[in-house]
Amino acid sequence: MDRIKMTTPIVEMDGDEMTRILWQMIKDNLLHPYIDLKTEYYDLGLVYRDETDDQITIDSANATKKYKVAVKCATITPNAARVKEYNLKQMWKSPNGTIRALLDGTVFRAPIVVKGIEPCVANWKKPITIARHAYGDVYKGAEMKIPGEGKVELVYTAADGTETREPIHTFDGPGIIQGMHNLNGSIESFARSCFNYALDTCQDLWFATKDTISKQYDHTFKDIFQDIYDAEYEDLFSKAGITYFYTLIDDAVARVMKSEGGYIWACKNYDGDVMSDMISSAFGSLAMMTSVLVSPNGDYEYEAAHGTVQRHYYKHLKGEETSTNSVATIFAWTGALRKRGELDENQELADFADRLEKATVDTIEAGEMTKDLALITSITNPTVLNSEEFIKAIAKRL
Repeated sequence: MDRIKMTTPIVEMDGDEMTRILWQMIKDNLLHPYIDLKTEYYDLGLVYRDETDDQITIDSANATKKYKVAVKCATITPNAARVKEYNLKQMWKSPNGTIRALLDGTVFRAPIVVKGIEPCVANWKKPITIARHAYGDVYKGAEMKIPGEGKVELVYTAADGTETREPIHTFDGPGIIQGMHNLNGSIESFARSCFNYALDTCQDLWFATKDTISKQYDHTFKDIFQDIYDAEYEDLFSKAGITYFYTLIDDAVARVMKSEGGYIWACKNYDGDVMSDMISSAFGSLAMMTSVLVSPNGDYEYEAAHGTVQRHYYKHLKGEETSTNSVATIFAWTGALRKRGELDENQELADFADRLEKATVDTIEAGEMTKDLALITSITNPTVLNSEEFIKAIAKRL
């Protein structure tokens, strides 16, 4: 049959371990038979990142700025054990962190809702999307152990040499301190990415911090969001029939638990890290969680929210059968293909993404699934498929 044509490539970022194996299976069984797939390929596997001194990661982010849409496989962020295992030159930084910084992006994560995989919170009927600010706070914090008595201060030295001091604590014994920062420009980008994504997906947007306690740090986030909303987005939200809502983080948690879902919940960096894991676990599985990095300039990078599935990869290398869930990786591809179709006004490509997602969901709802889902499904007598069988079952429906 005639394959669907593409006019502009997607930036393709290959990855590591078991997800790299699934990546090729998805392309071979679900994409190439139906699409004349055009990608600009970057190998972000750990071996090649080491060979290029991580330049390949920077190149892939710059390509995303050029082509506006990317799809990324899960990658290893090396620790000391990985440095030894792969004989690396150094302990390279997280590729996700590098790409986020270069795109100035915000991470949006949402569960894939499937009948038979019911959320732990009974009243959650629709996906809850977590928007996580991806810069600063504790992730760029400076820490110090205090050995004994003494005074600790925050000190700001201006360009002209003048100092401003703020006392932190006078210690009468050992303790610890931590200093963290953020940038107004990064918070502004975070806000615009959230407002744009809410308009893009036609969902209400919530934002929550602890400004009653953090009267300058968190309050600055709140003020920047409100100022940008009032100046640039209030009329657009009104025309779209959606709302922007601010509340305290503890009030947001209570509201989320009692809600039906169906909105975007914007969080600071650490809050977003924790809450996205809570949402994914409560909806069923991290392997059923989509993730998209959105820049304020309208660049999109889609990926699965989970890691490289190391344990399954070692089994695969031994020739043992694995039953690895590929749903989030499939949805990374569908998200990128749909966005590429939207930007290029290629309705056929966008429609294909919809059909592939439906085929994936229908396969699970018909009782054919990987082992991780079979352990938590309410479907009676599910058929447990191995990694390749599951992808081929989707291909049959597609």
